[in-house]
Amino acid sequence: MQINGAVALVTGANRGLGRHFTKQLLERGAAKVYATARRPELIDIPGAEPLRLDILDPSSIAAAAGIATDVTLLINNAGITTYTNLVTGDLDKIRLEMDTHFWGTLRMIRAFAPRLSGGAILNVLSALSWFNYEGATAYGAAKAAQWNMTNGVRLELAPQKTLVTGLHLGAADTDMMAGYQGPKADPADVVRAALDGIEENRLEVVFDEWSAMVKASLAEDPSRFYKLT
Repeated sequence: MQINGAVALVTGANRGLGRHFTKQLLERGAAKVYATARRPELIDIPGAEPLRLDILDPSSIAAAAGIATDVTLLINNAGITTYTNLVTGDLDKIRLEMDTHFWGTLRMIRAFAPRLSGGAILNVLSALSWFNYEGATAYGAAKAAQWNMTNGVRLELAPQKTLVTGLHLGAADTDMMAGYQGPKADPADVVRAALDGIEENRLEVVFDEWSAMVKASLAEDPSRFYKLT
């Protein structure tokens, strides 16, 4: 899969990682980049083609798919965090997490997969695909579901030669992580690594040492990772 000459569609392109994906795709020679958002008027990246899209709305996905019929690379970047716990949290917020990360991403893949023979899909996942923490357990559950959905989709689309890549990272310096006080990666570096991974036909891009450590911990007893009281 080569970025140069590709036609890409990026969800959540108005800010954060999505904005960097759009800019770097164009810099790498993508023939066209559909930069999608619920408010496409907020997209001001020269050379991008703004397109209205709400991944929570099946009719919006269908409309976008009817316009962007030439896509060869789908970047499923759109995401949220509600900082909600599973046991005591608002069920509507928990459902919103799952609707966004699992169902929204899956609907995008189902809508665009028929035209991605020989193309690629990148799903922006998280180190939280592999662990969870108090205060945002709904997000971890949704990302875990999105991760294994990515694995399943990869198997189903292999016969049509569609590359399906999962990107895992810890915290990046974006609006969504503004309240996080720990170390944060430069989002431009994250995107660069992800696009390199696509061109290298990698099934998974584990961006940072934190994500690699979390993944490795899955082979150990959970008590070594979680300090329960």
